[in-house]
Amino acid sequence: MLYTICIVLILIASILVILAVLVQNPKSGMAANFGASNQVMGVRETTNFLEKFTWTMAIAIVVLSLVATMAMDRGRAAEALQIAKDAKALQESVSVEAPAMPQQEIPAEQPATEQPAAEQTK
Repeated sequence: MLYTICIVLILIASILVILAVLVQNPKSGMAANFGASNQVMGVRETTNFLEKFTWTMAIAIVVLSLVATMAMDRGRAAEALQIAKDAKALQESVSVEAPAMPQQEIPAEQPATEQPAAEQTK
């Protein structure tokens, strides 16, 4: 239950980080010249808030990821390990049993027995 709640909160925090980053003004580059009027008109508080909000959400994602890892069921983790082992065994059996494409022998070139027409006229 805690695992599911952590995953949902991580998804919500990720979406909020994406939106916060898209709303922020660029600090450098060509687009910064067009956004200079916003800073003159007193939007610095919004910029500071968005930066703090972005960092807070990033830290929340890291903490929630650690909590979700700790809250993960042992059965679920063991099941994931077993699936990984089965997948590796399947890959090894496929690569050992048969090649991906059937191989066909390339016929060797036959040496020319006749001389070219230009040499025959001489």
